[in-house]
Amino acid sequence: MKYGFITVAAAIPSVKVADVGFNLLNIESAVAEADGKGVEVIVFPELSLTGYTCQDLFRQDTLIDAAESGVLRLLEFTRQLDIVAIVGAPIAVGSLLLNCAVVIQSGDILGVVAKTFLPNYSEYYEKRWFASSQDLHTTTIRYAGKNVVVTPDPQLFRLPGGARFGIEICEDVWSPEPPSTRLALAGADIIFNLSASDELIGKHNYLRQLLTQQSARTISGYVYAGCGFGESTQDMVFGGNAMIFENGKTLATSRRFSLTSQLVISQIDVERLRSERRTNSTYVNAQSPRMVAGEPRLVDANVPCNPEKEWKLLRTVDPHPFIPATGDMSASCEEIFSIQVMGLAKRLDHTHAKHVVVGISGGLDSTLALLVCVRTFDLLGLDRRGIVGVTMPGFGTTDRTYNNAMTLMRELGITIREINIAEAVRQHFRDIGHDAAVHDVTYENSQARERTQILMDISNQVGGLVIGTGDLSELALGWCTYNGDHMSMYGVNVSIPKTLIRHLVRYVATTGHLSVANSATAKTADNGDGDDRQDVITRVLLDIIDTPISPELTPADDNGEIAQKTEDLVGPYELHDFFLYYFLRFGFHPAKIMLLAKAAFGGKYADGVIKHWLHTFLYRFFGQQFKRSCLPDGPKVGSVSLSPRGDWRMSSDSVCSEWLSECDAIGK
Repeated sequence: MKYGFITVAAAIPSVKVADVGFNLLNIESAVAEADGKGVEVIVFPELSLTGYTCQDLFRQDTLIDAAESGVLRLLEFTRQLDIVAIVGAPIAVGSLLLNCAVVIQSGDILGVVAKTFLPNYSEYYEKRWFASSQDLHTTTIRYAGKNVVVTPDPQLFRLPGGARFGIEICEDVWSPEPPSTRLALAGADIIFNLSASDELIGKHNYLRQLLTQQSARTISGYVYAGCGFGESTQDMVFGGNAMIFENGKTLATSRRFSLTSQLVISQIDVERLRSERRTNSTYVNAQSPRMVAGEPRLVDANVPCNPEKEWKLLRTVDPHPFIPATGDMSASCEEIFSIQVMGLAKRLDHTHAKHVVVGISGGLDSTLALLVCVRTFDLLGLDRRGIVGVTMPGFGTTDRTYNNAMTLMRELGITIREINIAEAVRQHFRDIGHDAAVHDVTYENSQARERTQILMDISNQVGGLVIGTGDLSELALGWCTYNGDHMSMYGVNVSIPKTLIRHLVRYVATTGHLSVANSATAKTADNGDGDDRQDVITRVLLDIIDTPISPELTPADDNGEIAQKTEDLVGPYELHDFFLYYFLRFGFHPAKIMLLAKAAFGGKYADGVIKHWLHTFLYRFFGQQFKRSCLPDGPKVGSVSLSPRGDWRMSSDSVCSEWLSECDAIGK
């Protein structure tokens, strides 16, 4: 295990029914290939040494003995290997014949796990040949030259580094109370399943859903290997399903109905799973001694993995983890909007407010907040003129953002107020004795606080609520003015990161469902036609998306363009959103976040650049907690929030030296 990752494989070897010699050669080939690729644990299908479809041949001693000889040969083959191999074999224990998983490493048998639930319906009739693990008494047998404990109790296998795995066999996971549930609650991070599920119309999708849900319910990795080509097709067909899951997410799958052997490899993040389990109080409660009967048998795989083997990350890492990974982005955006809208609708209903006040800058955040307000007013049947959009040009306002703000407000049919803050801020500078030529933090924050004061006072005038526009990314970095834009009466964007806001605004721009205002004040430059209005709104929204992110608190450049670009000062938001997700969601070490970022951005940023901005993120995140400790209310949208009443409670006096030291040590 490195960086918390366990490299696993599900193998679908070529098979011939009852031909142990042929099957063994294919198993050995897969083991050798997997070991060469750094796999730590590989699992094969159910009864992989003999083939699943041997039927009454399982009553033949010749086949049972041949399977044992196959295990003996596999022990010799793996003597110099570190990889753990899990193969299926029939094993006789006294008067019982068991359908077993044999766990092998470095020439030794770590353990044997017998199948618990035997299907005996429709095309299945396993009870004709096999007994269940429930029919067993714990006993020690001599098998393949080794003393092996066979027990009805669950067993855990511990890998070097501490990761633990458990095993269940095919039908076990289909039962109402799968062994994997108990194994996970007892500490198994990963479940391996040796299977022989046949193909039926619609069954594959059901199986995937079942495994997805089981891995999610147990917050575990789940590795599934099912029989493929070569099994008898006398009455059934086996598609060769190899699938790897992590907490409800599919990591890798095989190609179904292949005529050749397959090896599906992926990496399961054990640290991530354990972080999820620690956070999930329901899971913790389910682990209590009252809920889990008996301690499982624990077996150590004591041979350490070869430290000289080159390790590399095999998983694909999404550079934008906050963006919903769905096939229908429009549906995801609509769902996010609905959460924001319902949050604001309840607040308006509770306060009986008929007006909201929003500062409109022509930037992304205020645009999204305005769109949410419009959707909310339409939902509640309120006149859009109750939305008071206030644009407040200052020292750094450019024509581009000003014109976009004015056009958007006009086309959406809201009430427009324009208040230039320049003279008020100059008066304030004179009052406090600040030189207006010094563009320092006082110069910038005075403008932000002046704007907030205006919004608050207007809200008193109209009896409405000030709607906050700040987003999750800004809160993480503290890129907001304390008691300035940091404050509002309800923050609709509070849990939406900057990378996601672009998608949401683009969604509105391309769908057009806000084009028809319910107010008589909505006008267009031409004949007021709804289609023309939507064209204007779309054009403005797309230009806002393309506008550099800026608070516009310092003067524009000589060409009238934005000079103060946020990402030049604090770093790319896509990096900071990435850091935030893995820091907050899973509590990863800086070194692991760095590893994932390098994989995610694929050379877009140099290693030194990523490290520099990671250091910046950590420093700012810790130093700006005091701003998050007094956040206004706002709806949680995704899996990460910084609300002091919700996901994140942190002392404002917390010290970040441990995290910064780890960050500084990266690459040394």
